[in-house]
Amino acid sequence: MLRSLIRRGTGVLQRLLSHPLLRRVIRNTGYLFSAQTIAAGLSMGQGIMTARLLGVEGAGLVGIITQFSSNVNRLLSFRMSELVVSYVGEYTAEGRPRHAAAIYKTSALLEIIASVVAYGLIVTFAGLGARLFAHDASLAPLFALYGLAILANFAVESSTGLLQFFDKFKWIAYLTVGQSILTIVLIGSAFLSEGGLREIIIAYMVGKIVWGIGITGVSMWVARQQWGAGWWRAPIALLRDRRRDLVRFAVSTNISGTLTLVTRDSDELWLGAITSPLQAGYYKIAKAIVNIILIPVNPLISTTYREVANEVANRRWVNVRYLLRSGSLISAAWTLPAALGLVIFGRWVIGLYGAEFLPTSYISLMIMLVGVVAVNIFYWNRSVLLPLGRPDYPTKVQAVAAVLKVIGIVLLVPGMGAIGMSITLSAMFLFSAVVLVWKTYSEIRRVEGAVEAAGGQA
Repeated sequence: MLRSLIRRGTGVLQRLLSHPLLRRVIRNTGYLFSAQTIAAGLSMGQGIMTARLLGVEGAGLVGIITQFSSNVNRLLSFRMSELVVSYVGEYTAEGRPRHAAAIYKTSALLEIIASVVAYGLIVTFAGLGARLFAHDASLAPLFALYGLAILANFAVESSTGLLQFFDKFKWIAYLTVGQSILTIVLIGSAFLSEGGLREIIIAYMVGKIVWGIGITGVSMWVARQQWGAGWWRAPIALLRDRRRDLVRFAVSTNISGTLTLVTRDSDELWLGAITSPLQAGYYKIAKAIVNIILIPVNPLISTTYREVANEVANRRWVNVRYLLRSGSLISAAWTLPAALGLVIFGRWVIGLYGAEFLPTSYISLMIMLVGVVAVNIFYWNRSVLLPLGRPDYPTKVQAVAAVLKVIGIVLLVPGMGAIGMSITLSAMFLFSAVVLVWKTYSEIRRVEGAVEAAGGQA
């Protein structure tokens, strides 16, 4: 029986690896997986030293300060990486390189403007953020200081998208590891010298600055390789006929990103405002540990999206289905054993950060796992609808999920703190994954049916 199962599993694996599309996805994912696995280990080390140096409340303050600046920036973000991958891919497939260069140029310019405005808002509202979320007005200078990282990340989304499209995933991997090494060295220095909150914030800020400048510099070099030294002269007017589509795509992804920001990436700010930095600290550690499951799968999102966008552009629907099915199988092969490992060893892992995080962080972790397993296996649930021409649908689903989560936060968090926040996060993951997976396959069937009715070939 066991031998039969092994043979069957080996056969499935061989069939998966024999497909050139999946081999390319796995190769590119391998770069990012290796980098992000190393980065995850280094990040865990950063978190352990930070927690042991600053305690539960201090760890919560680090999360609140860094999340405040990041979220102000995301409010003005149009998720340019997805726009660049989609439209540079489309124009490249059509043999229009100047249009592709114009997309990247436009995207980067808009992102630069957004970064400058975001930093202005961070400085303006640093005092309010310190009082509202950290309950300590004296921390306002640290809120403004960390905001400098936003300026250095002036075109990082557009640049990441360009590197993804032109198959330069290894450069993203190198820079990811480099940033993590630099950050842990700086945090280690602060730990050994018994530094404080300021030194930890500076360490994270410097790491972000190096990442932003590095990724943008490499993308400019790639743009020159692909389109020549004068690529930046490509006139924006070339995109006039697609202006409405571009605006719709960008606005939809911005709204989607804003909803994600409110419902998933602002949890520590919610906890700080409604309860205290202490509860934010419990939650921060639980979420950092659950990222052990999320981080290895995250590279699949961008690598699968690149291939799916290309297959959709060329109307190869069989390949689209194959990529989604195979990607979920690969993700499940990691996600399920890893989740079981955290159930068994989660208490011990949390204990590395400090005994004071138990049992609250462990209970929060167990609750988060339920939703994380679902959203991790179907990691492509939102992005595939973008090249299918439905960038607005994930936004609508996220809007409903946002309303439900905010209701849950109001009802549960005041009395349950970090545990209540974990319940709302897990429920939101489950809801959005189920609805978006159903819609993705419905759209694929609809488009296939329209092609067949028109006498086309799938």
